[in-house]
Amino acid sequence: MKVGVIGLPQTGKKTLFQILTGSEVKEQSGPPKPLPGTADILDTRFDKMVAMYSPKKEVRARVDLVLLPKMEQENISKGDIFRDIADMDAVCHVVRAFEDDAIYHASGSVDPLRDASMVNAELIMHDQIFVEKRIERIEQLIKKKKDEDQQKELVLMKKMLEHLEQEKPLRLLELVPEEERLIRSYPFITRKEMIIAINVAEDDLSIDNIHPLLEKFQDMCESDKMAVMVVSAKVESEIALLESDEEKAEFLATLGIKESALEVLTRLCLNALGLISFLTVGADEVRQWLVRRGSPAPVAAGVIHSDLQRGFIRAEVIKYDELLEYGSEAELKKAGKFYVEGKEYIVQDGDILNIRFKV
Repeated sequence: MKVGVIGLPQTGKKTLFQILTGSEVKEQSGPPKPLPGTADILDTRFDKMVAMYSPKKEVRARVDLVLLPKMEQENISKGDIFRDIADMDAVCHVVRAFEDDAIYHASGSVDPLRDASMVNAELIMHDQIFVEKRIERIEQLIKKKKDEDQQKELVLMKKMLEHLEQEKPLRLLELVPEEERLIRSYPFITRKEMIIAINVAEDDLSIDNIHPLLEKFQDMCESDKMAVMVVSAKVESEIALLESDEEKAEFLATLGIKESALEVLTRLCLNALGLISFLTVGADEVRQWLVRRGSPAPVAAGVIHSDLQRGFIRAEVIKYDELLEYGSEAELKKAGKFYVEGKEYIVQDGDILNIRFKV
């Protein structure tokens, strides 16, 4: 499961990618290529469980990120960037909103809404061109030999084309399972979940300045079903240099920020991928795991180890908020807040699980 990081030149996407993955991005020789990396899922729930259990080992969940080449005209014309995006499961579009005379802007001025709209239009155009070519191809094939699946696909393609011609991304178009099957292997980009990360200057991180910027994006993001957030790559770079969690918390507090933008961003990445996290805790280890939203307990058990899924008996479930409220597992049990669930239980985000199994 991969999240592709895209953006126009000089938006700060490389800086954000480096902070998230902890890897240095070096200048490439030759044609630009996607750069893979992994980022820790930053989650205060995990941190609080580590503080509560003081384990010998702590393991965060991670998400795969890929820094894609710049959305500049040469890459757009060649089409390589669209093939790169098509390989991703979700997309994070970094948009520049900071002013800096020392850093040029490809369009000559800083206008985040304009830039986001322009990139969205390019992605929609890519899908539209693919659909138009596919319609031509199917119509040629049907003339030679009638095929039921091809006729169904032709109807679907025409429906998709009508939708795209209204400048709407395909993620807004509801499809039935049969239609999903027909296009499963096609490289549609606008069906993917999208996160808009607005990269602002340090001075624009105050609450008063952020709200107007988010309001400008609200209509577009709601109508196109995109998540949106504000981040300052410059501030996140400064936070990354601090050694202790206490220093980082104090730094955020001075800026009036409750959580770092990277914590928000990794959470949005999980949402875009359709994933939730659950925890296993104890004196030996506190570990965070990822599972698809809506998964039953045996599937979550299988994420830990295949034997746990194969021999699943039950899941002992602790709710994170209740554990914080009561302060210990012993107090939870006294209060009747210790739950035993079977195979039908749907794991919730933040659940703390202990799997009982026998193989």
